[in-house]
Amino acid sequence: MSALIVSPRIVIPEDELDESFIRSAGPGGQNVNKVASAVQLRFDVAGSPSLPEPVRAALAARERLTREGVLVITARRFREQEKNRADARARLVEIIRRAAVPRRARHKTKVPRASKAKRLESKKHRGRVKQQRGRIPD
Repeated sequence: MSALIVSPRIVIPEDELDESFIRSAGPGGQNVNKVASAVQLRFDVAGSPSLPEPVRAALAARERLTREGVLVITARRFREQEKNRADARARLVEIIRRAAVPRRARHKTKVPRASKAKRLESKKHRGRVKQQRGRIPD
């Protein structure tokens, strides 16, 4: 397969992807114990020169990486190895695309005046209720 094109600015060469084929659980009859149809795709996020620094930081923050900074994707949805391989690559592209979109900054908002007034009024009310629980003088 060729390089993964995530966006016009992000292209991941084939040599940065490490694929291994493992036996898949699930349907497959007698073949399930013989054929390695599941794909384990490894991508070194920390050491990849193809990723811009903001995308690398977003992936490190959002995704579960190994201690070495490697993203591992296991695809075993299909019975055929090629379909699982394509599925793993598509998932990797989608993960990187999501990380490439910057998160919007959160703008601080003030507590509405009506909320403050309601809170203070309820505190006064509780105080009055508690005051009325006192002992009645003899």
